[in-house]
Amino acid sequence: MDFSATVILAGLIVALLWLFRVKNKSNYKLPPGPTALPVIGNLPQLQKDAPFKSFFKFSETYGPVMTFYLGWQRTIVLVGYDAVKEALVDQADDFTGRGPLPFLMKATKGYGLGISNGERWRQLRRFTLTTLRDFGMGRKGMEEWIQEESTHLRARIDTFKAKPFDPTFLLSCTVSNVICALVFGERFDYDDKQFLNLLSIIADVLRFNSSPKGQMYNVFPWLMEHLPGQQHKVFAQIEELRGFVKTKIQEHKETLDPSSPRDFIDCFLIRMNQEKDIPTSEFQFENLVATVLNLFLAGTETTSSTIRYALSVLIKYPSIQEKMQQEIDTVIGQNRGPNMEDRKSLPFTDAVIHEVQRFLDIVPLSLPHYALQDVSFRGYTIPKDTIIIPLLHSVLKEEKQWETPWSFNPKHFLDQNGNFSKNPAFLPFSAGKRACVGESLARMELFIFMVSLLQRFNFSCTEGPDSINLVPEFSGFANLPRRDLIIATTR
Repeated sequence: MDFSATVILAGLIVALLWLFRVKNKSNYKLPPGPTALPVIGNLPQLQKDAPFKSFFKFSETYGPVMTFYLGWQRTIVLVGYDAVKEALVDQADDFTGRGPLPFLMKATKGYGLGISNGERWRQLRRFTLTTLRDFGMGRKGMEEWIQEESTHLRARIDTFKAKPFDPTFLLSCTVSNVICALVFGERFDYDDKQFLNLLSIIADVLRFNSSPKGQMYNVFPWLMEHLPGQQHKVFAQIEELRGFVKTKIQEHKETLDPSSPRDFIDCFLIRMNQEKDIPTSEFQFENLVATVLNLFLAGTETTSSTIRYALSVLIKYPSIQEKMQQEIDTVIGQNRGPNMEDRKSLPFTDAVIHEVQRFLDIVPLSLPHYALQDVSFRGYTIPKDTIIIPLLHSVLKEEKQWETPWSFNPKHFLDQNGNFSKNPAFLPFSAGKRACVGESLARMELFIFMVSLLQRFNFSCTEGPDSINLVPEFSGFANLPRRDLIIATTR
């Protein structure tokens, strides 16, 4: 048999397998969706640099609950606030599963809080939430760590003496230091070469995950493993991160005082020791390494990118910047730093920070959920082992939830009297039992860092407000803002 005949035969076999698989599932009442091709599924129909936009568009034809095939993988996409809330909050127990994303599975070896399910997820989430919440146990509470870090940030910005600079790495250092204080019990100097290298790796990992190649890895991991490309460099970098975390854990083991835990790692090591004879305990070394990685990766780039985007927004709209400063000057003045109690008295400032998060829409696809068993939802069946994407993009930009969803508008979070007003469709951290564990920490960071920066500086850029482009530079797993050179002039 010649080569071309072999290829045709192989193609027919694959197509028949595909048809058999799809027919085999026809006893399920699946949600509607566009016709899928063998092997590659619906991939050609999706915008490769912003797939979430394609899902949003398809919902106009197929409604708020749709079926897609990303390669072989059946995927249900939930669109709009009502469908997302109904799944993640009203049917929370059915939607607690986390999809085994190949990239994260390889990076964490299947351990840790982010990718786990069942008992492992329950134990690690409960512990992580409690430790984050109770973190008054160390030298300082989290609020004080953030306030102290904001003084380091302002001092470093002062050194630029109103000359243009790229704040990307500086903001990464600042936000990451809060996570480092929580996890490692220490902060790093902004010039620490090892620290800067780790932050560079985190940025590379997120950028790769948001690229078409990164998304392709999650669809065809077996193929990407055998092809040359950036994925191999990224996994080597992740090993570097793992090595750093393991070294820190070893240092903690050698200096551990069980009666006086300093940080997250200490608390975990103490729990490991307490439960070493319990066979069902998930407090083991690999789960510690992976959970620290989860916190480090998730807690650095998302919050620092949001602050960077906020500064671009304020340069683009100087009248908003001025109005925030007037409110801050009236309530706090310029002599003392902000605290979380001040938030109640700064409704406009709070509204702008919320609108920055809504407008940036940093994780448009959320982290995928997973059907751990067959799930009934809105008259459909979602079969076991199906990926579920709650499209946060569609919630944050839904026309019936927001007056002007495609414009930056702080009034989305203000009532007629100018008081702060919550909107239930504000879900940048997702919702339900798998909502972001660091939500309260991120909210605290955004508020304290932004207010302390506006107390001290006016922000502008050389080319003027019109040169600022608020459309993200990369869109995929995350919406990553453009890198603008900014000027910070002391007030």
